[in-house]
Amino acid sequence: MPNGLAYLVLALSPLVCVAVFRSMPPGRALIVCFLGAYLFLPPQPTAFDFPLLPALTKESLPSLTVLLLCLAMYRDQMKLIPDSRAARALLLLFIVAPLGTTLTNLEPVFFGRIGLPGMSLKDMVSTLFRQILIIAPFLLARNFLHTRSQQRELLIAFVVAGLIYSLPMLLEVRLSPQLNIWIYGFFQHSFEQMMRDGGFRPIVFLYHGLWAAFLIMTCVVSAVILLRAEEGKHKVYALLAAAYLFAVLVLCKSLASLMYCVLLVPLVLFLPRRIQLWVALVLAVLALSYPVLKGAGLVPERQLLAQAEKISPDRAGSLRYRLQNENVLLDRAMEKPVFGWGSWGRNQILDPVTGVSKTVSDGYWVITLGMFGWAGWLSQFGLLLLPIFLLWLRFRRHGFEDASPYVTGMSLLLAVNVFDLLPNATLTPLTWLLMGSLLGYAERDEEGEAIVQKRQKAILKSVM
Repeated sequence: MPNGLAYLVLALSPLVCVAVFRSMPPGRALIVCFLGAYLFLPPQPTAFDFPLLPALTKESLPSLTVLLLCLAMYRDQMKLIPDSRAARALLLLFIVAPLGTTLTNLEPVFFGRIGLPGMSLKDMVSTLFRQILIIAPFLLARNFLHTRSQQRELLIAFVVAGLIYSLPMLLEVRLSPQLNIWIYGFFQHSFEQMMRDGGFRPIVFLYHGLWAAFLIMTCVVSAVILLRAEEGKHKVYALLAAAYLFAVLVLCKSLASLMYCVLLVPLVLFLPRRIQLWVALVLAVLALSYPVLKGAGLVPERQLLAQAEKISPDRAGSLRYRLQNENVLLDRAMEKPVFGWGSWGRNQILDPVTGVSKTVSDGYWVITLGMFGWAGWLSQFGLLLLPIFLLWLRFRRHGFEDASPYVTGMSLLLAVNVFDLLPNATLTPLTWLLMGSLLGYAERDEEGEAIVQKRQKAILKSVM
C-alpha cells in the first residue's frame, strides 16, 4: 500500500501546478504540469476517492487542476469546443456515451454465486467527470500548443524529460526496479514482469516497464524530429540526445517499442513529409480496422504467432495469451455492442465460485469496447486519430510548403501510440497533448484558409 509520502505528494501537486502557471506562459506550464505529474507522481493505487467524482490519480488530479487554472486565468483566450464538425461530434459522443452505458446497465450481473452491481446515477456522474478529465489535456493543448514554436517546445520537453528520466531508469536497470518502493512504499505491478533476458526492465514511477520503454521511444523520435528541423549546434544536441536515448531504450528490453523506434527514425530522418503522413494514415486505418477485422475473424493470428515463435517462445506464449483473452472479451463485449457493460468489471468474465477474474484486459481497445461499446470506442479512437486525417486532407489540397516542420513526425508518434493501444493500454496525458497540438494546428490553418477565401471572394465581387 502507498505510504503517507505518496498521498502527501499527490495532495500537494495542485499547489505545484498553481506555482507553475503563475511563473510560465500557459503552453509551457501545460507541458510542465502534465509531463511532470505523469513522470514523478505516485502511480495507482495512490488516489483520492470522493463522492460523485472519479478517483483522483496522478493523471486525473492534474487534469482537474490545470483545467480549472486555465478557465480561471485564460478563459478569454480559450475555445474548448473544436472547430471541426467531426471533432465536435466525436467529442459530444465521447462525453455523453456514459449516459447510454448507465441506462442499459441498471441490472446486476451474476456469474454463478458471484454478482456485480448494476450501474446507478452516481456511476453515470462519476463517469461523465472521468471522460472530461481524460480529454482535458487535449482540449487545453488545442488552445495553447498549436503553433510551430509551441510544438517545438513540446518536443524539446519530451527530449529533456527523457534525459532526466533516463538516470533513475539506468539505476533500476542496474539495481532492479526499487525506486517506487523506496520512495512511495509499494510496487505498482508484478515484479516478475520487470525481469527479462537475465536483467531488469526499469519502471520508476510509471505503471509498467512497457510504459517506460514507450516513453523513451517517444523521446528518441522527438529528438530525431528536432534533428531534421533544427540547424547549427541544436542539430548536434538533438543527434547526441537521440543516440543516448536509443541506448537507454535498448536497455528497457521492450521489443515493441524498439521496433517502433527502428521504424520511425528512418522515416522521420530521410523520407519526404508526404510519405511520413501517408504512413501515419495507414497506421491510423489499421488501428481503426482492427476491432472490425478481429470480430470478423480476419486477423491472421496463426501467422502472427508463427512469426513470434521465431523470435522467442516466451514472446509467442505472451502473444497467444493476449489473443485468447481478446477473443473471450470481444465475445463478451458483443453481448452489449452499442454502449457496453459499464464499470465494476462487468465487462470481464469472473469465476463463479471465487469471483476472481478469469480474463485479462491488455489492449486498450478491448477495454474501451467492453466498457462503453462501439459508441465509446468510436468516439475515443476517432478523436485520437482525427488530426491525422484532417492534416492529410489539408496537405493533399495545399501541399507542405508552409507547413510546420514538426507535424508529420508528431503525426507518426500519435499514430504509433494509438496503434500500440491494440496490444497495450499505453494511453497517457502525453498522447492527448500530441493529439490536441495537432488538431489545433489543423484547425488553425483551416480557419486561415477560410479567411483568405472570403477575402478573395470579396475582392472578386468588388471588381465585378
